[in-house]
Amino acid sequence: MLTQLTVSNYAIAERVELQFKQGMTALTGETGAGKSIVLDALGLAMGGRADAGAVRHGAKRADITASFDVSSIPEATQWLESHELDDDSDCILRRVISKDGRSRAYINGQPCPLAHLKELGGLLMDIHSQHQHQSLLRKDTHRKLLDEFAGAETLATEVQAAWKIWNQTRQRLTERQQNADETEAKLQLLRYQVEELDRLDLQEDEQAQLEQEQAQLSQADAVLHNSHQAAQLCTEEDNSAASLVRQALQQLEQLPTDVPALADTIQMLNEAQIQISEAGDNLRRFVDDYEADPARLADVEERLSAIYQMARKHRIGPEELPEFHQKLSAELAELDGGAGSLEQLEAELGEHRQAYDALAKQLTDARQRASVELDQRIAEELAQLSMPSVQFVTHLNRSADGEPTPHGQQDIEFLVSANPGQPARALSKVASGGELSRISLAIQVVVAQTSTTPTLVFDEVDVGIGGGTAEVVGRLLRKLGENGQILCVTHLPQVAAQCHQHLFVSKFTEQDTTFSRIETLDDQGRISEVARMLGGVDMTDQTLAHAKEMVSKGQATHH
Repeated sequence: MLTQLTVSNYAIAERVELQFKQGMTALTGETGAGKSIVLDALGLAMGGRADAGAVRHGAKRADITASFDVSSIPEATQWLESHELDDDSDCILRRVISKDGRSRAYINGQPCPLAHLKELGGLLMDIHSQHQHQSLLRKDTHRKLLDEFAGAETLATEVQAAWKIWNQTRQRLTERQQNADETEAKLQLLRYQVEELDRLDLQEDEQAQLEQEQAQLSQADAVLHNSHQAAQLCTEEDNSAASLVRQALQQLEQLPTDVPALADTIQMLNEAQIQISEAGDNLRRFVDDYEADPARLADVEERLSAIYQMARKHRIGPEELPEFHQKLSAELAELDGGAGSLEQLEAELGEHRQAYDALAKQLTDARQRASVELDQRIAEELAQLSMPSVQFVTHLNRSADGEPTPHGQQDIEFLVSANPGQPARALSKVASGGELSRISLAIQVVVAQTSTTPTLVFDEVDVGIGGGTAEVVGRLLRKLGENGQILCVTHLPQVAAQCHQHLFVSKFTEQDTTFSRIETLDDQGRISEVARMLGGVDMTDQTLAHAKEMVSKGQATHH
């Protein structure tokens, strides 16, 4: 529920601060006084389009703040929590507009994208303007109103999502069918390339292992020669390492006296003699067993040549071949019997069509049930609005070609029959401006009764209505206010007399500057304003008495 609105330097309003209550609030005043300031400011607070003209002349910026109590609006509370913007039960929307046309948006003091204001604002308030009945001539408006009345917005969204998946698959299939020749040529090339790589059957790290083996095999003679020389140097010659170590030991063993300091050295030489002898034995065994393998070398080099040639063919490094092989295999599987094949796409299209049809049928059933009740309730409201002979029909017409559409299986159109016995026809062909305004009001009142939006704003939707019908309009709006919050801009005293709260808008000039002023009227002020609306500038005692009676009656009547 809207609790407060603060407007600074917007249009002709220098500073306006208003408190709002539950129930029906009427905004009245002379033409041009600035009644639209309140509604326009609320629209901006909810993310509406802004321009530099919104800033009061001479000011640097306009500042608009709207405060809401969201304690009883779970959808808004969840939205705030999901965006980490929750602050107890309060929600403050703020919009600052600079004189250069730029604007900034805030939610509970935190800067936010303008889209967030629109999302959250849509959960808090719904504005019905005096020009909204023009949108009533469009079929998409009819569909949205029926779905809202049926409580089927979520289902309609699911249908649209199912249609999108179906349509994307259909486009893929169509493209696949149109490019069949090109795809077949690509398939043949992929099969050939994958078969070549299959035959090569290159394993991970195989190339590096082969290159290492090739290096060893190609140097077999040098390995054998050097190993033989090393064996001789260890043990087989007179000046071999073993012989020299033995001579060193003999010299130390022939010392004329025991020298403890050389004990470790003697031990080391003994160990060296043993290790050199073992190394020599190992080298001799290696030389005896080692054989050069020219045939294996030829096989390795042939295998490496095939790997290098395949890599050059595909213009990649040899080490990239295994991954490239997997990639081509996956692409081949995708086109040849996989998710991208004609058969698979046709099967997917059928599955998605079944899923769409199931959801669309649920939506159709919900719409058909709701349309009966909607027609009946709108007929009741039209009768109260002095249009008892008008027949309202929500027409559900199945799509001619039977193909899925984003919005379900049928077109939806509101039809009316202005006189008994005449066929129902489109609103644009039957209803006059005044009739369309009343039909629009009846629809808005009925839909608003099922709306989850706590604050509803009606901007001169009663235009073109007068007399007893105007009193009925007031009753309808007051009735809506009993269960929520209604703000209405009106020129009709019969409507204003029935509100719970009355705001009076006026303007005055001071030092060649125009200002707008909005004040909450007390009981006497309400009577005076209703009298002005009844009789104009000159108010007689009779006019005041009539106004007092009208206000008293409007406040005493409970609906």
